[in-house]
Amino acid sequence: MGKTAKDPVCGMMVDKEKAISAVVDGKTYYFCMESCRSTFLDPEGELKRMKRRVSVALSGAVFFALLRASIALIPAFLVFYLSFTTEWYLILFIISTPVIWIGGWPFYKGAVQSLKKRAVNMDVLITVGVLTAYFYSAVVTFLPFIEAAMEVPEGSLIFPTSMRWAFFDTAAIIIAFILLGKYLEEGIKKKSSSAIRKLLDMKPKMATIIRNGEEMKIPAEKVEVGDIIVVKPGELIATDGVVIDGHSAVDEKLISGESIPVEKKVGDKVTGATLNKTGTFKFEATDIGENTTLMKIIKMVEEAQASSAPIQKLADRISSFFVPAVLMAATFSFFFWLFFYPLIWNPELRYPVVAFYVLIAVMIVACPCTLGIATPAALMVGVGKSAEYGILIRGGEYLQEIQDVDTIVFDKTGTITKGEPQVTDVIKLHTLSDTDILKFAAIGEKKSEHPLAEAILNSAREKKIEISDPDDFTAIPGLGIKAFKGNDEIIIGNKKFMRKSGIDITKFADMLKTLQVQGKTAVLISVNKIPSGIIAIADVIKENAKEAIKKLKKMGITPIMLTGDNKATALAVGKVIGIENVIAEVLPDEKANVIKQLQEEGKIVAMVGDGINDAPSLAQANVGIAIGSGADVAKETGGIILLRNDIMDVVNAIMISRKTMKVIKQNFFWAFIYNTAMIPLAMMGIIHPILAAAAMSLSSLTVVLNSARLKLFKIKGQRIIDEEMLAERSEELEVPILLCEKCNKVIDVPEHCGQPMHPEIVDGEEMLVCWMGPECGKQIFPEHHGIQMNYKS
Repeated sequence: MGKTAKDPVCGMMVDKEKAISAVVDGKTYYFCMESCRSTFLDPEGELKRMKRRVSVALSGAVFFALLRASIALIPAFLVFYLSFTTEWYLILFIISTPVIWIGGWPFYKGAVQSLKKRAVNMDVLITVGVLTAYFYSAVVTFLPFIEAAMEVPEGSLIFPTSMRWAFFDTAAIIIAFILLGKYLEEGIKKKSSSAIRKLLDMKPKMATIIRNGEEMKIPAEKVEVGDIIVVKPGELIATDGVVIDGHSAVDEKLISGESIPVEKKVGDKVTGATLNKTGTFKFEATDIGENTTLMKIIKMVEEAQASSAPIQKLADRISSFFVPAVLMAATFSFFFWLFFYPLIWNPELRYPVVAFYVLIAVMIVACPCTLGIATPAALMVGVGKSAEYGILIRGGEYLQEIQDVDTIVFDKTGTITKGEPQVTDVIKLHTLSDTDILKFAAIGEKKSEHPLAEAILNSAREKKIEISDPDDFTAIPGLGIKAFKGNDEIIIGNKKFMRKSGIDITKFADMLKTLQVQGKTAVLISVNKIPSGIIAIADVIKENAKEAIKKLKKMGITPIMLTGDNKATALAVGKVIGIENVIAEVLPDEKANVIKQLQEEGKIVAMVGDGINDAPSLAQANVGIAIGSGADVAKETGGIILLRNDIMDVVNAIMISRKTMKVIKQNFFWAFIYNTAMIPLAMMGIIHPILAAAAMSLSSLTVVLNSARLKLFKIKGQRIIDEEMLAERSEELEVPILLCEKCNKVIDVPEHCGQPMHPEIVDGEEMLVCWMGPECGKQIFPEHHGIQMNYKS
C-alpha cells in the first residue's frame, strides 16, 4: 500500500493512489467507496437519496419474499410457478430491474471509479456479486424467446436447460439488505457524532453593528475585523472581541464550563457564541470566521474524530489485501463447486447453480467494513462525548495513550489550587478585633502592587469594610510595607521586616510555624509598634481536587505534585489532597527533566498543567493535559485540553478513554470473528447469498451500534453543551433572514420566506427577487436603496 489517507466519513484508511477522491475548498479528500464520497459532499442530500433507494429496494424485496414464501408453503402455487417458468422469469426481470439499478447504482459507480485506478474495494465485491446474478438471470430469461425466434430446440444455446436458474430475487434482496444496513448505519452515525452539529448550533446567526454611525442587523458571518458590535441582554455575542463601552455579565459556559456569568467591563475579552445576560455593551471584533474560539474548538474536534489510533494499524494492514483475497476465494469456490456437489443446504440444486450461489455468497458475506470502522466509529463517538463535557482530545493516539497512563504529574498553582491567593485566617494577637486587623491591613496595602495585597483587599471588600487611602505609604521590596493613617503607624510584612522594625514576635514563633506547615503565608500586622495580628493567605485548593486524587489512586494511577513552590507549602497541599509524592522547588525549565526521568524508570506519564507556562513538560509527557484553557484553546501544547478549570475532568478523560478503547477492542473482536467464520462457511456452501447479505449488513451495523453505546456512558460533571443551552439559544437561532445583497442589510420581515434575495432584471427593471419564486408572490417594502423590492410571482 502506498501513501494512505483516512476516509472522513467512515474512517477507513485508503490508498491515496487507488481511492475515490473529491476536492473541496482546494483540499483533496479520499474515500473507500462512492457512498462515503456522496455523504461527505452532501450529507443531508445523500441520506434523502439513500432513503428513496431503500424504499424502491424494499418494495421489490417484499414482493420477492412473498413469492418465495408462497412457493415454499403453497403446493398449488409451486405447480403454477413451475408450469410458467419462462413467463415468471420475465416478470421477475421487470420487477427486479429498478431495484438492481436504482438501488445499487452508487455501488456500481464506485466500483467503476475504483477499477479505473486498478483497485478493488467493497463496491467491487457488491457489484460483481449482484450483477453476476442479475446478468446471468437476464440471459437465462431471454434465451427461450431467442431460441423460439431462431426456431431451435430449447436448451440448445449457451446454457443447457439444467443450468437455467434465475437469481433475480437473490440479487434484489441482497441490494435491499445492503442498502437498509447502510441507511441505518448512517442514521446512527449521524446521531452518535452529534457533538460537531451541537457546536455549530451554538453559532450566532445575527449581529447588530454600527457602520457610518447607524445601527444595522447583519448575518454574523458578514462581520469584519474592526466592526463595532452592539450586544443587548439575551443576545449571543457574534464573534470574538474586546469590550469598548458598557459592562455586563456573560454566560461563558460553552467555553469555560463555568455556570456563573462572568462580569465584563471595558478592556475585557468576549468570546463568540457566549450569551450576554444583563447589560448592553459594545465591543470591537478582533477575530472572525475560522479564527474564532468556537471554530477552533470545532476544528479540533473534527480533526480528532478524523484521526486514527495506533490500534488501527493492524486493521489497515489486513484491509489492504482483504478484498483481493476475497475475490480469489470466491473464484476458487466457484470452480470448486462446478465439479463438487451437492450443496449442504439444498442437495437437489444442480452443480452450476451451486457454483453461482457460492460465488455470490462469498463476495457478499465478506465485510472489510467491520475491520475498517472498528476504531473510527468508536473514536468519533468517544471524542464527541468528551467534547460535550469540555474535554478536547486532539487525536486518537492521545485517547489510546491515556488509558495506559500509570503516573500523573500535577503542577500545583492553577491546577490543584485556584491560582488566586485568598485570606484563610485572621488571627488576633492583641486588643484589635478581626475586623480592625483586616481594616488596618487593607488601608496599608491599598497602594501596594503585591499579589498578597490583592487578597487582603478582596477579603476586606467581601466583608464590606470601608477602605480609605493611607496618608503616607512606603513599599520595601522583599520585606513589606510601612504606612500612616492619621496618628497610627501601620507596618505589614514578614518576620524579617518585623525584627528589622524593632517589633518582638518571638512568642508567636510556634503559631507562625503551624501556618507554614499548613502551606499558608503569614502576613504580620503591627499597629503603633505593637504586634496586632496575623493574616494567613493561601492559594486555595480546588473543590474537587481531593476527590479526583482519590479516584485516580483507585484506578491504579500514581499522582505526583511537581511545583516551583517551597517544600513546606507543597507538602502541606499534598497532605490535604492525598498526594504523598511531592517534588518541590523545581524551576519551570527543569520540570521536563523530571518527566523524562520518570519515563526512563518505565513509567507512562501524563502531565497536567497550564497549557502555556508548562509547555515543555506537557510536550515531554506521554500525554500532556492542559487544564482550564477556555478561550486560549488554540495556544495549548497538550494532547488533551480541559476547557473547565476542574481537576475531576482528568479522571473523566481517563474514564472516557478506557471505555472507548474497550469498545474498540470489542469491535475488533467481532470483526475478526465474523470474517473468519462467515467467509469459510460461505465457501463451504452453507450460507445462502440472501443470508450473506443480511449478515454483512448486520456486521457493520453491530459495530456502529456498539460504538453508539458510548453516548449512554455516564461521567461525573456538567455538560457544557446540553439541550438546555441549545433551547436557550433556539429563539435567536431561528430568526429568519431577508438580506439585501446590495448593502448587506437585513430586512426584518419574519412572516415571509426567510430566504436571501438576489438582484434580477424583471420587465427591464432591476428588482430584488425572493428565491422562493411563485411559492411566495408577496411584496415587502416598496423601495429600498431606490430599488423596488418585490417577490416575483
